[in-house]
Amino acid sequence: MTQLEYALSGIVTKEMKIVAEYEGVDEEFILEGVKKGEIVIPSNINHKNLIPKGIGRGLSTKVNANIGTSDAYPEIEKEIEKLNVAVKAGADAVMDLSTGGDINQSRRKILENSPVPVGTVPMYQAAVESISKYGSIVAMPEEFIFEVIEEQAKDGVDFITVHCGLTFESLKKLKDNGRVMDIVSRGGSFTIAWMLHNNKENPLYKHFDRLLDIAKKYDITLSLGDGLRPGCLEDATDAAQIQELIILGELVKKSREAGVQVMVEGPGHVPIDQIEANVKLQKQLCHNAPFYVLGPIVTDIAPGYDHITSAIGGAIAAASGADFLCYVTPAEHLGLPDKEDVKEGVIAAKIAAHAADIAKGVKGAKEKDLTMARARKALNWDEQIKLSIDPDKAFKYRINKNISTAKTCSMCGKFCAMKIVSEYLGTSAMTC
Repeated sequence: MTQLEYALSGIVTKEMKIVAEYEGVDEEFILEGVKKGEIVIPSNINHKNLIPKGIGRGLSTKVNANIGTSDAYPEIEKEIEKLNVAVKAGADAVMDLSTGGDINQSRRKILENSPVPVGTVPMYQAAVESISKYGSIVAMPEEFIFEVIEEQAKDGVDFITVHCGLTFESLKKLKDNGRVMDIVSRGGSFTIAWMLHNNKENPLYKHFDRLLDIAKKYDITLSLGDGLRPGCLEDATDAAQIQELIILGELVKKSREAGVQVMVEGPGHVPIDQIEANVKLQKQLCHNAPFYVLGPIVTDIAPGYDHITSAIGGAIAAASGADFLCYVTPAEHLGLPDKEDVKEGVIAAKIAAHAADIAKGVKGAKEKDLTMARARKALNWDEQIKLSIDPDKAFKYRINKNISTAKTCSMCGKFCAMKIVSEYLGTSAMTC
């Protein structure tokens, strides 16, 4: 049985108990959220070393980190390093987006080493292997994509991005209205190319029931992908994007009826003033399914700093109701991220997630900041470093910028506002 089926039967699973304890909420709250489909717990029955995480309404905003090999960088060991860096930095999930080297081995190694949920985009592997097996991506038999999905499911993948909303109907909206950047989703472009070449409907939409059978068998959470997400601000919230979202809403209902956990992916590049509307529209059209967003990136002109542009958008999106943020690294739009980029991306997304959790009133979020404020008032530097989102960086700045025994920091020194006021108010500050 899936987590959803257990919840519908009124059974609290061990995964639900772990999520409830982590979030500091009652088990009944998790049970009801899963039952309604407003919370998902990606947890493939074959991912043996998994520490489950809940994604959805009333829970802390989660962060995903993308890793994976490519033709230029096929070394699996480097991706394991990135996995470890991401988890240490606070990533709640990772996606293996491998397109080069031994894709099967890469996925299995990541699953073997990952305590957090692992996601994939099966179309990537199907497309890459179709070139060697059948000569081109568009020559791929429909059966092959389901074979790849089944293989990944057996390995223990917890959630999969599937671009089921890319249909001839949604493609017509794209053609009729036009775009600056057309399609920027790799999985989406592979799917569209196959459809147009073969003049056939998207197999993942046409045979959605078969996809549900596989997902149900292994309790994989479907992440309904946004193949028509905007790749620049000019294309945001257009007819093609909304048409795909309407279709995904219909598939959310079908998934729940089949007992399959499901979430929905969203844009992308979105101007600040459109983010809240995008989130509310998704929640309305997709029946409050958990919303997984890439960024959103709020300006197109900051390559090298897109971890910041996405953190701005991510904070607004999550505060508006988005549940799951896919990190963006400084290398976005420029090249494959290294492990330092991965860390920067995770930290930026975690900051956005936490800022949103305060706004959403997530249990325990505001208290973290209050504890930090008290440590700052007390000039308790050890506690401030311990409480920071990146203790290593905080410690490095403290050591490099100050005399190690200094009670104040090197910016204010003897003019420290808290030290001066504490002396006059009689509220003494602690030493380092």
